[in-house]
Amino acid sequence: MITNPTPQRSLRGHQPQRLSLRHATTSGHLARLAASLTDRDRWLARMLYEHRVLTTHQIAEMAWPSVRAANMRLLRLYQWRVIDRFQPYLTYGTAPMHYVLDLAGATVLAREEGLDLRDLNYRHDRATGIAYSLHLAHTVGTNGFFSALVARSRRPNATGQLTAWWSETRCAKHFGDIVRPDAYGLWHKTIPTPTAFEWFLEFDFGTERPDRLGAKLVGYSKLATTTGISTPVLFWMPTARREAAVRRALFDAVTALDDPSLVPVATSSADFLGNQHNDPAAARWQPLNAKQPTPQRLQLAQLPSAWPYLLPLSTSSTDFTQVAGTGRIDGLTPPTPLPPAPSDRRRRR
Repeated sequence: MITNPTPQRSLRGHQPQRLSLRHATTSGHLARLAASLTDRDRWLARMLYEHRVLTTHQIAEMAWPSVRAANMRLLRLYQWRVIDRFQPYLTYGTAPMHYVLDLAGATVLAREEGLDLRDLNYRHDRATGIAYSLHLAHTVGTNGFFSALVARSRRPNATGQLTAWWSETRCAKHFGDIVRPDAYGLWHKTIPTPTAFEWFLEFDFGTERPDRLGAKLVGYSKLATTTGISTPVLFWMPTARREAAVRRALFDAVTALDDPSLVPVATSSADFLGNQHNDPAAARWQPLNAKQPTPQRLQLAQLPSAWPYLLPLSTSSTDFTQVAGTGRIDGLTPPTPLPPAPSDRRRRR
């Protein structure tokens, strides 16, 4: 017989104390944040505003030396309401913590740009609402693709860097009347010869019919005709079997175009390299070439060699930045993918 049951409050997990939404934007709290936030914290706020949601592992591999170090700082930012977090339910195992921009972080971001909070079109319920979105896994997967490129760029022996990463929202603002890619990226190779390669990403989870993916190439062809810029489109599939099916549909769609050279296409799958699946820059990309149906797999930086008719990009900027001005939406330019160097927060004697 149980005579002294465990109180319900003892069964609850530890909940860190944090400010209420009412106090998150008070002048006193914002003044304290001015002395507490580092350049890396502000960069993270901009990245969350741009890309909506990032997981603990994505944030750690982009900007921190370890997951433990990232968790310690993320907890502090969570308590200050610079960021908010949630943990999706998984049938098996435990999902990583997912982070979004919170009210204090959005307010600081707006003030830095000389804007009011309403000018950012930010709402806290909309930011946290992605936890219930049917596109959550797709957004996280797309962001994981680019966070892996950021991590590769930060390696001591890196031969290239990711210098531009536009979100689906930013792409839709500029090209949404023609195409709606999942993201846009620009990779600069530094060794042995400086080169630049830009692309649109179509991140596939196997939820669309292959012929619908192929039909998207008509829009990319129209975009190339309108802007005068032929930009490769990279399709990322979950499995090699899915990649083979999509490639057949893409081949039919490309051959049906008036000028197939306007839309260079390459494909890859997450399971192609086994345990190296989290490296989009590796030799895993297979260009779609009608004359050579099964070319060798190329690295991301080697893809321009598959389409020698493409005009070389400037190594100092991206052509689409020139076409779309500064790429501003809601008064903000796209954040740099690479984080700033960590600040020295040690007290001076």
